[in-house]
Amino acid sequence: MSMRRLPEGYWISGAAVDEIPALIAVDLASGQLFAGTGLLPESEEDDFVPADVYGAAIPAGHVFAARDRKGKPVGFALTSVRDGSLYLDQISVDPAHGRKGLGAALVRRVVRDARDRRLKSVTLSTFRDVAWNGPFYRSLGFREVARRKMTAWMLELEGIQAEKGLDVDKRCFMARRSGWL
Repeated sequence: MSMRRLPEGYWISGAAVDEIPALIAVDLASGQLFAGTGLLPESEEDDFVPADVYGAAIPAGHVFAARDRKGKPVGFALTSVRDGSLYLDQISVDPAHGRKGLGAALVRRVVRDARDRRLKSVTLSTFRDVAWNGPFYRSLGFREVARRKMTAWMLELEGIQAEKGLDVDKRCFMARRSGWL
């Protein structure tokens, strides 16, 4: 499999509102990767994106689903526009379909969407040193945003993460250009 191609039988397309239960199931399955790591408070280990968030994001074209041969969502990327950047709010892949390049393909789709929307960058917040977080995004061209360059919305989001019990010292914001100039 090429780094640029999805495994045979998988594809990515926009999600539909009637797929919200399947997206939540993917999010819950993916979240189990953090169980026992100590990175998430126990109260957050079973957290998932609420249905109403998908309900607003899907019609706006802000949810892409990675699909299996039957068309069932097995991964997704949820985005929003923040201060002229496409923010990757959440990316999840069901571990049963993991390590096949679906996450990387979803990120590439988000970068293409940022370019299509004429936004200059894609941003995200992640754990700095967890293999499937910071190092994964670095391999896809993302670079850590220096604290002195963090915008007001980034600082606000960091505060929300801290209130939820996340150790923000282990997290970072990352960004990469979309390719649109």
